[in-house]
Amino acid sequence: MLFIRARDYARRGEPSRAGAGERPPPPAVGAPRRDDFNLDDNLVVQYLKYIGGFFQGNFGTDFSGRPVLDTIERALPVTIKLTIVAVVFETIMGIAAGVLSALKKGSFFDNLVLVSTTLLVSVPVFVLGFIAQFTLGVKLGVFPISGINNGWSSYLLPGLVLASLSMAYVARLTRTSVAESMAADYIRTAKSKGISNRRIIVRHALRNSLIPVVTFIGADVGGLLGGAIVTETVFNLPGLGRAIYDALARQEGAVVVGIVTLFVFFYIFFNLVVDVLYAVLDPRIRYE
Repeated sequence: MLFIRARDYARRGEPSRAGAGERPPPPAVGAPRRDDFNLDDNLVVQYLKYIGGFFQGNFGTDFSGRPVLDTIERALPVTIKLTIVAVVFETIMGIAAGVLSALKKGSFFDNLVLVSTTLLVSVPVFVLGFIAQFTLGVKLGVFPISGINNGWSSYLLPGLVLASLSMAYVARLTRTSVAESMAADYIRTAKSKGISNRRIIVRHALRNSLIPVVTFIGADVGGLLGGAIVTETVFNLPGLGRAIYDALARQEGAVVVGIVTLFVFFYIFFNLVVDVLYAVLDPRIRYE
């Protein structure tokens, strides 16, 4: 009897029991549900069956019978807008801070960048989100604090919070790369030819320093999509991250697997884009 009760307790987390409350669903309901979602197969067989349907455009259905693709189509635009805003903040502010810090090495601004980036790395995203909501949204009223009713302005504050950690890494990486480039022989040669400092920085030092930065940003897009789970929940944005959070609470495994699989394809795609950008940034790189 104890074994049966322990086994029954362990099965309470099964997806087939989602929505049934404390009492297990009757066999007439539970058995068809397990069959529909291949829950009696092992995990490898379940995933292979899912991938087979995935490449046919079938993302599966949730327990209410609604296609997962409908959930993705509704939430994907929100996450894409949030990611675009985050990448813009990360790229512009991170590279600008890194370049200025490298050019003014040892100055007050350089130390300020080092301290601020350390703080951004140290503070968790959900804590930073609540602080930003309270200070910039509630107290100062600069940004909307939740929802998407204000158009693109609704994505500014959550995009800044989502990009905060990556922005710190981009600033540090840009600072190191530009500082190394400015000490190279070809930079001294360019200075001896009388080329302006602005052209030296933009055309020579920065361009040659962008390869590691672009590599990080391209790989970080997948991280931003995954990190949107916390940010979208804090700022009440109905995107893919919030959809995953709600699906986990309802034990909707098909929704979680569908969105995560989509994230994987996004991650692979942006890594391919980065590989193409290498040849644009460095003419010496050629793909045959």
